[in-house]
Amino acid sequence: MKHIVLLTLPLFLAACGPSYGMKVPGSLVKKLPFEVRIELLEAENELALAVDKVDENNNEIDRARDNIRRARSRQEAAEDEVDRATDEVSREVAKLAIEESEARVEYLRAKQRLSVGLRDVSELARNCAFAKFELAKLTAARKAKVEGSEELDPKEFEEQVAECDAEVKEELADLSEDQKEEKTAREAWEAKKTALAKKTFDARASPYVENL
Repeated sequence: MKHIVLLTLPLFLAACGPSYGMKVPGSLVKKLPFEVRIELLEAENELALAVDKVDENNNEIDRARDNIRRARSRQEAAEDEVDRATDEVSREVAKLAIEESEARVEYLRAKQRLSVGLRDVSELARNCAFAKFELAKLTAARKAKVEGSEELDPKEFEEQVAECDAEVKEELADLSEDQKEEKTAREAWEAKKTALAKKTFDARASPYVENL
């Protein structure tokens, strides 16, 4: 049976200072019967997934940074190739390679901006999952009639969840422009990449074309 870590993950998040950090005292959670703790697994798993999502988005930002660095290097190499071209065909390929690399950089920058925004939303969503976990703990404590749980108002914990969820929706809506810019930049890059591939024997494995 999967082990329960009802204390370690919330303590980790508390150290991060979540915006929605109203908590159920640990002393109440410790008094929960084992069969009641089992009921908290779903909320706990959602919290763990939310923490993982933040890590994934941070990794995506790091990958975008590395890809931008590589794309700039490719752009510089393509610019050097124009000067070394000995015929018109080679010169045209080099120019197309410059256009493709420029479009790639613009796309990656747009993607990075979107990734940063999504990372911020995922951090907020993580805090919402934390709030939902705390609400689940309070619900369980009151169900088990744990002494002291009656002093906590479930409505306050419910409002904390509702406010956090509403903020997530608002922040996601604010990312609509970044999503449009990322889509437009990606399509522009795909067009330049296709043109370059066609000029170099129309091969998907063209040495001039690198897929992300």
